[in-house]
Amino acid sequence: MSDSVNQNSKPLRESLVAQLSELIRQDIVSGVVKPGDRLPSEAELVRKHSVSRTVVREAISALRSDGLVEARRGSGVYALDHTLARQAASLAGLNSGRIAGVIEILEVRSAFEMRAASLAAERRSTAQIEKILAEHKKVSTLFREGAPTREADFQFHYAIAEASQNSLFPQILQLIRPGMVPRTELGKSTAGPAYAQNPALPEEHRRIVEAIMDQDPEAAEKAMADHLEGNLRRYRAVLRESMEV
Repeated sequence: MSDSVNQNSKPLRESLVAQLSELIRQDIVSGVVKPGDRLPSEAELVRKHSVSRTVVREAISALRSDGLVEARRGSGVYALDHTLARQAASLAGLNSGRIAGVIEILEVRSAFEMRAASLAAERRSTAQIEKILAEHKKVSTLFREGAPTREADFQFHYAIAEASQNSLFPQILQLIRPGMVPRTELGKSTAGPAYAQNPALPEEHRRIVEAIMDQDPEAAEKAMADHLEGNLRRYRAVLRESMEV
């Protein structure tokens, strides 16, 4: 790739993004880059492929959307298991904003995240509770600022799944990630009233965090159940109202 031409041209930039994301994708799928491996830094990718930082960022964003990489704050971008990404693609239809589909995802989440929270309270390490607390603070900050919380919210729940010390919990969460529909997308795609964002989100997360910090499995499970069941009630209300329109 060459950066000698003007990459501000949208068609050209999109072409370069597609090329770069495909190169990295092939490295992941072929095993050159293995799950858990750290990708080259943004600066290294710019130098290696002679593209702009914008191209690199958009290429990484595309790979994140496909479930092939994840960004870890202060650490870098890491490759994920591409076989899980393929399996997750079968759930991509749930990311269209279908309320019934979101409800199904939440019911699945309730089935294992309650147990994950309970196990996290029993098994979490000091480093893991610090990570959970850091992700909670990110969600709370974004919530106060009125900014999107989807990615931060996922990382919060993912950190809890990791703290369960059961490797299947974070894998399952990653698998159903495409079905975790942004509230704004749901509102745009629904004939009836839009989903009302949970006004108690930071407080509900706080209860989960405190129970895990206190190593209280029962309280952690209940706090997670209250959180997810509250979301289910709100989505079901939207579904009922949309059917009446």
